[in-house]
Amino acid sequence: MTSLTIRDFRPEDADAVAAAHRAGREHLVQTPEMFAWRAARQAKGAHYRVLVAELDGRVVGAVRCGVVVGTSAVGIGHANGSVLPGHRRRGAFTALLAAAERHLAGHGVTELHSWVDDEPGSLAFAAARGFTPGRTAHFAGRDLTVPLPVAPPLPAGVELRPASGFAADPYPLFEIDADAARDEPGEVVMDAAEYDEWLAGEWNRPDLDRELTVVAVVDGVPAAFSSATTDGADRYWSAFTACRREYRGRGLAKLAKLESLRRARAAGLRHAYTSNDAGNAPMLAINAWLGYERCASERKFIKRLDGRARPPQ
Repeated sequence: MTSLTIRDFRPEDADAVAAAHRAGREHLVQTPEMFAWRAARQAKGAHYRVLVAELDGRVVGAVRCGVVVGTSAVGIGHANGSVLPGHRRRGAFTALLAAAERHLAGHGVTELHSWVDDEPGSLAFAAARGFTPGRTAHFAGRDLTVPLPVAPPLPAGVELRPASGFAADPYPLFEIDADAARDEPGEVVMDAAEYDEWLAGEWNRPDLDRELTVVAVVDGVPAAFSSATTDGADRYWSAFTACRREYRGRGLAKLAKLESLRRARAAGLRHAYTSNDAGNAPMLAINAWLGYERCASERKFIKRLDGRARPPQ
């Protein structure tokens, strides 16, 4: 008889949880150390929790869940996870999701958001459990051993600097991030970012590479950046490419991301990945110019936890 246990994450689960997360998803760049770090820190009001599923004593999957913070919207939660392919269809993720829903409902969540692989089995699973589809996002990858496009000349007054040069005062980068996040396509407007939380959760995350993260500075003012995280080996992830509103339309994000990729290539990284909302035409165009090719997609699914129907979008 199969024994299924749902419990809280322990640091020694990190390798197994990362393996379940990455299984069949070469485009995801997330290390075991990052899973352990995220589980250990607690953003204000996030009620973040990682739950793991054990089948016959082996960790085969996990779900990461919490309240969405950084927004003025109330009652929005998230739950995302995966189970190793060889252990699916045995009730593990159904039990994980149910536990996540109970946890989030207990903290006032009425609307649960979850990203689902854009493939028939996963989409059917979500629909059967009361979720309705929302937006689509596309993953894209690039072989960094292949030459990058030739960099266009820098406009007058523009410099490209590594984020490490802002270590003494990263607040200008927070301002870029917060400004761009408000305009990111999505069901939830991220309009309430806080500097202390950004420092703890973004600037100080252990996989952020500040030498590969590039800032475009215009006449001495930080205007755009392209942030980069890595797996510490040969894989690069474009975490966020952002530009302040008043500087958009000048190609600064494109210049920053190209320079970030150039630095990654020079550092010996071999594989670059990124993700964008399907409606983010400007960023999709930049990535196409940079040589990225689509490799996977995912769908946002949304479920009401208070018994009411989800309002039409």
